[in-house]
Amino acid sequence: MYNGKTVSVVMATYKEKDSVRRVIEEFFNTNLVDEVIVVNNNAEPGTAEEVAKTKARMLHEPRQGYGYAFRCGIKETSGDYIVLCEPDGTFAGQDIGKLLAYAKDYQVVFGSRTNRSTLDKGTAMTSLRRFGNVVYAKLIEVLFSSKTITDIGCTYKLFRKEALRKIEPYFKTGNPLFATEIMLLVISHQIPFVEIPVSFRKRIGESTIISHWHSWVTWGLRVFMYIWHFWFGWAVQKLFKNSKKRRNEN
Repeated sequence: MYNGKTVSVVMATYKEKDSVRRVIEEFFNTNLVDEVIVVNNNAEPGTAEEVAKTKARMLHEPRQGYGYAFRCGIKETSGDYIVLCEPDGTFAGQDIGKLLAYAKDYQVVFGSRTNRSTLDKGTAMTSLRRFGNVVYAKLIEVLFSSKTITDIGCTYKLFRKEALRKIEPYFKTGNPLFATEIMLLVISHQIPFVEIPVSFRKRIGESTIISHWHSWVTWGLRVFMYIWHFWFGWAVQKLFKNSKKRRNEN
């Protein structure tokens, strides 16, 4: 609990058997977290046994995909503050205190992995990956006239419950693009947010999304196209609403 508000943490697990227990315990050890929900997304054998050794609650999502898993977990949260995180050891449980410190003034707090001072040696946040995140973030800033952002793929985010429930009906993505979709939904719905740097450590195990250089290229193109697709739909909808408003005024 934080300042009289309950705190929920949602994690999606697929290939994090060797790290999930440690990450769960990191969050509970902060004494700020009331519940941790782990969504088993067809996870590797032994994962359920590791989670069972903790106070976390496990859910099962049969549809494969990062987005489907987080959407499943979000539905079951009860906290006033809802935090999304990954159980692969890259993020630090104690950083939740940083996110909560800004929650009083902002409905949403985005974590960012692009600040060199918060990156551990050996992380997957290479110079190329940092550059790509920043470039795409600036594209979003221009397209949506947004406040400053520097990282479009960071899972570590905090939401006030009412903000998350406002955009939840618009969730469509079931794959890893969900991390970008949820950010774009916040921005396009003009929900007040702030972005802060968070620690980013070396992953325990291998990523299933971007484990090789050609995966980086393919994934980068998918993100680029998704941003433009989302913007186009938003722009058309905005144009339609403005046109309807002018007709009503006349």
